[in-house]
Amino acid sequence: MSRQRVAAITGSASGIGAATRARLEAEGWRVIGVDLTGQEVDADLSTPEGRAQACAEVIEASDGRLDGLVPGAGVGPTEPKGSIVAANFFGAMAVLDGLFDTLRQGEQPAAVLICSNSISLIPVKDPTLLDLMLAGHEAAAVAASDGFDGSTIYALTKSALARAARSRAQAWGEAGVRLNLVAPGPVRTPLLQATRDDPELGPYVDLLPIPRGHEAEPSEIAGPVVFLLGPDAANIHGSLLFADGGTDALLRPDHV
Repeated sequence: MSRQRVAAITGSASGIGAATRARLEAEGWRVIGVDLTGQEVDADLSTPEGRAQACAEVIEASDGRLDGLVPGAGVGPTEPKGSIVAANFFGAMAVLDGLFDTLRQGEQPAAVLICSNSISLIPVKDPTLLDLMLAGHEAAAVAASDGFDGSTIYALTKSALARAARSRAQAWGEAGVRLNLVAPGPVRTPLLQATRDDPELGPYVDLLPIPRGHEAEPSEIAGPVVFLLGPDAANIHGSLLFADGGTDALLRPDHV
């Protein structure tokens, strides 16, 4: 009898994480969910202690062997500025790197990070925050975030995530672990609703052009994530897949 594949998903209680969990379980995977409450692992990934706890409990729950990892937990641009930096970049990267050796023990292991098409929509006019994140200076990055608006911080955390992940392509590939990213546009999640309800950011949400014509459902992002975790994506590594209904193509048609 073949061994049941095991995946860990952070942010698994709602949105894209919950949809990815449902899709994987329907395909026969065992999923270890990580979120603030109500999952197999309850942990706050915006803190170093919570990240360490999450990794330790996932390693224990998986018996030290993961086949898939989706560090999908994150917060939106309406949250406190420092929390966006701490959760979206440092939380995701701590889980990614903290479970690398556990993935190496898996069967055809792969990890998929949740990025955003905001990385192509908001220009990097001041690289200070981006550079601090990529250098691993969390306290300084949190402090520097005070000089940026929430939408810019959100986009910069996702840009840093993409750059950090792609910089690992050689080492992870040599270790036999694939690593990719999916970049959604607007998705009908609590994060998007909080942005739409914000008096400053809300009016801008529906101005974003989407050639497909409408926002995505979480399940429509879970599909590409699950594909990238699976055997049909065996030669896809170090890639960033835009799953944004065509917005990036519309706004940057020559960026190829």
